[in-house]
Parts: sequence; structure tokens; C-alpha cells
Amino acid sequence: MIKKLIKFSLLFVFIFIATAQVVQAQVDSKIYLFYGQGCPHCSVVDRYFEEQDLYANYPIEKKEIYSNRDNALLFNSLLTKLGVPENERGVPLVIIGDKVIVGDRSIIDDFVVKADEFLLTDTEDQQDESDLNSSDEPASLDITLPAVIGASIVDAVNPCAFAVLIILMSTILVAGDGKKALMSGLAFASSIFISYFLMGLGLYKALELGGFTEVFFKVVGWMAIVLGLLNLKDWLWYGKGVLMEVPMSWRPNLKKLLNSVTNPVGAFGIGFVISLFLLPCTSGPYIVILGMLANTVSQFKAILYLLLYNLIFVLPMVLISVAVYKGFDPAKAEEIRQKRLKTLHLVAGIIMLIMGIVIVGGWI
Repeated sequence: MIKKLIKFSLLFVFIFIATAQVVQAQVDSKIYLFYGQGCPHCSVVDRYFEEQDLYANYPIEKKEIYSNRDNALLFNSLLTKLGVPENERGVPLVIIGDKVIVGDRSIIDDFVVKADEFLLTDTEDQQDESDLNSSDEPASLDITLPAVIGASIVDAVNPCAFAVLIILMSTILVAGDGKKALMSGLAFASSIFISYFLMGLGLYKALELGGFTEVFFKVVGWMAIVLGLLNLKDWLWYGKGVLMEVPMSWRPNLKKLLNSVTNPVGAFGIGFVISLFLLPCTSGPYIVILGMLANTVSQFKAILYLLLYNLIFVLPMVLISVAVYKGFDPAKAEEIRQKRLKTLHLVAGIIMLIMGIVIVGGWI
């Protein structure tokens, strides 16, 4: 199983970098006109384009950014990839391949010349890409999906979550009721799913309402790098310095809480409390993904990604619960967990480090 996890992490790295390179190439494949509703300078450009019949003669995509958040995300994403500072971004603005023209007078004076140069040097393949990327967010889905899957797997194989579930299952099995243990495990996984999803949704909304900036997005990238390095540290020197698991001082109280559970109802209720204990060692990848979602996708897609993330996160809890019901000894599971602790940290470190480098490098 560990070998499979390592192979997956390497595959994830390859997919992530490959999709990022595709996106970078797509920056040069369109002509965009970004404008704001009610902007007088934008109206001047729009009127000029209509009078000169430019909309009919050039492959121009109009994107309104004042009221359309998806278009605003695309606007900032493209300009970030093109290296345009935030203080130089405004509307009206035209992107022609890798060229940016800002302001009504500059657009009117330079658009035709630059657009003709672009179309002369462009290839037929770019026109095919234009059809494939007609949505508001041509690349965010492709890039964000492997990131969500990778980070959720980091959380899913987290030693903290495994340890908590094993203690819970051992406690329930003392009564000798395998079915009750199964229902308790599933109830516990359900409550963890609900609590993590709601916490993630709340933080996402806070980031969205607070005006998520490119600077904070870079902070998220550096956070991922730090988390990756700390996990690699735990692989090389386990237990030294900061440990990417539940703090040792919390563990006695955590075990007492879990030992008090005797039925599925109790397991469901205690899951919400335990989620707070798990936050120090599981929140890192989650925060990185939430920051990515707030910067790259619409609210509807963000909710879908959060659901996917948390389903993957609790999947091992469900599988272990079923395995114990089928006769698998929780003590054996704990023995396997202890033997594989350092390797799990290695897998987490690789994925988080690559995600951080990709974010800081501006590839998404």
C-alpha cells in the first residue's frame, strides 16, 4: 500500500506540473477585452469596436469584471501569469496573446496593429484551443482538481486520523459487538465529514468576503512549502522539533474522550469534538486548498471541491471501520500505522512541497 501511495504522489506531481504548463501555453491563445459595467472609458472602447466592426473581424471575448466574480478571477489569473503588477491593473484592458493594453486611448491606438500581428503569427491549433476554452475559467478546473485530490490524500493518510479511529474501534469492540463497532465507525466518519466541510465552507466565505489577494495566495504557497518541509523532517528525524501530529500534551485527554464512547450516537457526537483535536495536524493541506479555491474558482465549484476533498479525507475511516467489522484486528492496524509513520510523512511532504512550489512559482 505504501508503495502505491508513493507512486501516486509522483504521478500527482507529474500531472500537476503538466497541467500547469498547458495553462501557461493557453495564456497566449486568446484575445480578451475586460471591462466594467458603468465604466465610461470602457464605453468609449466598446463604441469604437462596434463602429469599426472589430467584434466581427477579430476573435474577441468580452469579460465584465465588476459584477461577475468568475471573470474577475480570470482577469487576475491571466495578468498574474503575464507578470502585470496589481497596481497596474484596470479596465478597459485588452490581452492579446502575451501583450496587455490598458486604457481607452491606448487600446484604440494599438489594438488593430497588435491584433493583426497576433493573428499572423498564431497557429490553427490556437483556434482549436479557443473552442475548448470558451468557459470563464478555462484552466482552473484542470489545475485545481489534482491539487484537491492530492491534498485530500495527504489528509486521508494522516497518522492523526488513523490513530483516533483505531482507538475508537478498539473501545467499541471491548463490548464484543462488531456491528456496533461498524456503525460507530461510520457515524464517527460522518461527523468528521460534516464538521470539516462546514469549517471549510466558513473559511472559504471569509476569504471570499474579505477580498482575497494575490499576496495572500503567495502566503498560502509558502505555507504549503513549510508544511512539506516539516513533514520531510518527520520522515528523516521523527519526533524532533515540531511534530506534524496531534500535540503530545493533548493525547491523554483525546484518549479519555474516545474511551467514553460506547455506541454510534456517542461516536457521532464525539466526532465534532475530536475534529478540534485533529485540526493542528490536518488543517495545513485544507487551508492551502481553501486558499487556492478562493483565488481560482466560483463558489459553486468551490463547494463541489470541498465535498470531494472531505469524501476522500474520511474514506480511510470508512474502510477501516468495514475492515474491523469483517474481523480485522485494530491492534494490527495500530502496529501497521506505527511502522509506516515516517513513510506517510514522506508522502505528505512530497505532495505539499510540490503544491507550494507550483503556487509560489505562479503556475496556477
